[in-house]
Amino acid sequence: MKDAVTSLSSAVSSASRRYAPRTWMLILLTALVAVSVVSLLIGAGEVGPRRVLGLLHGVSDSEAQFIVWELRAPRTLIGIVVGIALGVAGALLQAISRNPLAEPGLLGVSAGAAFAVALALVLGASAATLRISVAQLGALIGCVCVLSVARFRGVGNDPVRLVLAGAAFSGLLGSLTSLMLLYDQRAADEIRFWVVGSLAGRRLDDLVAVLPSLLVAAIAVVIMARPLAALALGERAASGLGHHPTLIRWVAVGCVALLVGAATAIAGPIAFVGLVVPFVARAFAGPDIRRTLWFCLPIGPLIVLSADIISRVVVAPSELPLGVLTALCGAPVLIAVVRAKRLPML
Repeated sequence: MKDAVTSLSSAVSSASRRYAPRTWMLILLTALVAVSVVSLLIGAGEVGPRRVLGLLHGVSDSEAQFIVWELRAPRTLIGIVVGIALGVAGALLQAISRNPLAEPGLLGVSAGAAFAVALALVLGASAATLRISVAQLGALIGCVCVLSVARFRGVGNDPVRLVLAGAAFSGLLGSLTSLMLLYDQRAADEIRFWVVGSLAGRRLDDLVAVLPSLLVAAIAVVIMARPLAALALGERAASGLGHHPTLIRWVAVGCVALLVGAATAIAGPIAFVGLVVPFVARAFAGPDIRRTLWFCLPIGPLIVLSADIISRVVVAPSELPLGVLTALCGAPVLIAVVRAKRLPML
């Protein structure tokens, strides 16, 4: 597995040098459009690609119309947004920690959001907007706790130890979440499937509710792109260029909380997307965080939608939770990166 991941990274890096970044961006966007169309065509149930294509050509089919426009289209749009949010959040975490293993799921950010939502549901909350705000607050607290503990213990520059600190924090919050679900059966029935991460059954109303916070995060990321690139040169260099490293990190952490909290609120905790997306994006874009962030925009949705399509058909007519599939695919990548002879530092 280690050799396979290394060979894949080398192949992508070699291929990326053959074409200009704009060409690769166009290729990735075209692939994203194709995967989005496939997401509309394929799914559980009796509505297959032929009936969907007939619907798109004007054939009257009420069942196909409901499946495509009420179930699959919102699911596809939410998958695109979740992929972008988690991919960008992973790139930001890796940039501010200078750690290629930093990822929302590994550092307790997603676990903090899930725990906060579970606590809110146990206390009687049910409004979507309240759930989103609670998830974002939990993500912020989780991110700050892990990064603060790691820096306090002097392991912030050690990729493996930082991941271990995040795993311990995630395990603690996961245990507390399980205890709350055992305590309150109503909450357990409401979020049992949500806890493992899935795009099934999500509505456009859920997406609309998170758009304001995602817009705020997007504006902040655009403003912070240049300071983050300066921070990659070191704190002294960033200060010499007129930036404030501490402020940069705190704003980036706030953006991560908004992005991961929103994604977790509408799709549940989805692990390893924030690890794999920046890893692939850097193979195309190089070490520049500004280019990496741009390449995360199509790569994140590509990975999430592809995994979601596989989750629909691999155990048809049932569905495999998306979070389970991303964990099965992402865990070997993490192990291979950790076992590499030279673990890269950002």
